[in-house]
Amino acid sequence: MSEGSKGSSLAFGQVVIGPPGSGKTTYCHGMQEFMGRIGRKVTVVNLDPANEAMPYQCAVDIAELITLPDVMENLKLGPNGGLIYCMEYLEANFDWLQEKLAAFRGHYYLFDCPGQVELYTHHDALKNVFAQLAKWNFRLTAVHLVDSHYCTDPGKFISVLCTSLSTMLHVELPHVNILSKMDLIEQYGKLAFNLDYYTEVLDLSYLVDHLASDPFFRNYRRLNEKLVEVIEDYSLVSFVPLNVQDKESMRQVMQAVDKANGYSFGDQEHRSLEALMSAAVGADFHFTSTLAVQEKYVQSQDKAVEEEVMDL
Repeated sequence: MSEGSKGSSLAFGQVVIGPPGSGKTTYCHGMQEFMGRIGRKVTVVNLDPANEAMPYQCAVDIAELITLPDVMENLKLGPNGGLIYCMEYLEANFDWLQEKLAAFRGHYYLFDCPGQVELYTHHDALKNVFAQLAKWNFRLTAVHLVDSHYCTDPGKFISVLCTSLSTMLHVELPHVNILSKMDLIEQYGKLAFNLDYYTEVLDLSYLVDHLASDPFFRNYRRLNEKLVEVIEDYSLVSFVPLNVQDKESMRQVMQAVDKANGYSFGDQEHRSLEALMSAAVGADFHFTSTLAVQEKYVQSQDKAVEEEVMDL
């Protein structure tokens, strides 16, 4: 894995990014398990110095190099400043990372990254780490996770779209945006539009009109219109829905990521994938499609309306 060596073999993987609580660690665990079942050798690399309880098998852990509690205690920094220092320290110690990754040559890599949004929209340390990995012949896709509960609040959803667009432009990697925790979406509240409106990011003028019905947002209609124009002018943001416990959902996400970074699997993996998808439902996966999630959500809303009518 010598720097700039064109003769070294390609390595493929994902850098899993997103705000705190979006499900990055759970995603890495689920994707490691899913890919393992179809015969793909997966190595999970923890780049989050604040990540202590990891459910997955971690092959490379930044805690061996630096930890956030140590930085906060010794340098008297807060959590945000401490995370930035840790990423700058990692950037200054590329040789440590290169040596650790070299032990897993030929594997598929999942990089579990910190949850500080500024690291993907403003700061350059992680961006430089990704660029260095590219020089080592890594072909990476940025998998940006966003909690699906933001769909229930039009104002927050516009903010999420702006953050996703900013991240895509700053990180400069092939990018797949994910709406995570789709199995919980019916618990978050009523959606103003169908699910595909949010995943495909359709005509956002409807969202602005919906916001205008709120007295608070009515005063900011022109600002929201301009933000929506920026998002639509770039026409880059869309989402893939994800339920980690759903095999079909995991397959769709994996194929979107493989398409983004150019990974192509062999016949054996293809046969293993077909066998997994056609197998009986096991304890680890609940086989419900995104459509089923949407139908379940609609049914729960209809039932709630019926109960309200009965009470009247």
